[in-house]
Amino acid sequence: MAKTATLAAPVAVAAAAAPKKKSKLVPIVLVLLLLLAGGGGAAWWFLGRGHDAAEAKPAAIKPPVFHTLEPFTVNLAEENGDHYLQVAVVFELGDDKAVEKVKTYLPIIRNRILLLLSAKRPSELSGAEGKQKLVGELVGAARESIPGDTPNRGITGAYLGAFVIQ
Repeated sequence: MAKTATLAAPVAVAAAAAPKKKSKLVPIVLVLLLLLAGGGGAAWWFLGRGHDAAEAKPAAIKPPVFHTLEPFTVNLAEENGDHYLQVAVVFELGDDKAVEKVKTYLPIIRNRILLLLSAKRPSELSGAEGKQKLVGELVGAARESIPGDTPNRGITGAYLGAFVIQ
C-alpha cells in the first residue's frame, strides 16, 4: 500500500502545479486578445470610418448644361473658288445663370462668330486640328462677348453639332 501512496503523491503535486501555469497563461492571453482587438478597431476606424462624412459621400455631379445656337452659314475666304461653311455650335455652360447670359448677349456672340467664320479659309478647317482650333476660337469669341470678371464667363466648352464645307 505504500507504493500506492507514493504514486499518488506525485500526481497530487502535478495537479497542484498545473493550475498555477494556467493562472499565468490566462492573463497573457487576455492581454494579447485585448491588443489584437484594439489594433483591429483602430484599423477599422482609420481606414474606413475615420474620414469626414463629406469625404465619404461622393460629391453630387451636376449634369452639364448645353445651349445650341442656330446654325451658321457663311462664305469662306476665297482660296480656290467660292466655298461655303455651314456649322452648328453647341456651348457647354456652367449653370443656368450662364444660359441667361448667353441669351442676353446672343446678338454680340453671333456677330463675333460670323466674323470669325467668314475669315477662315477651307484649308484651315479641313483637318481635325483645324476644327479643334476653331472650337477654341469659338469659345474665346463667346467669352469675349459676355462682360464679367471670371475668365470663362460661364462658358466651359463648345462642340460642333454639324460641320459642312461646300
